[in-house]
Amino acid sequence: MSEYTVLLYSDDAAVRDRIRLAIGTRPAADLKVEFAEASTWEECRRLLDEYEIDLMMLDGEATPAGGIGIARQTKDEYLNPPPTCVVIARAADRWLAAYAQVDATLVAPLDPVTTGQTVAGLLRARRDGAIPLGTLGTIPR
Repeated sequence: MSEYTVLLYSDDAAVRDRIRLAIGTRPAADLKVEFAEASTWEECRRLLDEYEIDLMMLDGEATPAGGIGIARQTKDEYLNPPPTCVVIARAADRWLAAYAQVDATLVAPLDPVTTGQTVAGLLRARRDGAIPLGTLGTIPR
């Protein structure tokens, strides 16, 4: 079984709790996750610098830095950033997430089945060497 670290970002602890509960510690039988939490962009940056983060789950409604902006900034500032999934309030915001090169979006309120499938797909793709959207990552040899 593979173990991964998922960074949860939101300025609201209740939103981080809802995302964590929707994912669970075992989003699929072959995957186990642990969580790192951040409530600011600065905390996200510190966690990215100090730990091996396998997936960023970002609150698109967070303030003052929204998840879509953090996703884009991460892609711009890190050579090999983790994949990003942004939780948005309106399905109509998917175009903005696509413009920011977000790897996946989920619409709140989160459905645990869809959330688990999305997280599992992103983590398996990372395990298998997929390069996140909008990055200059290297192709594994």
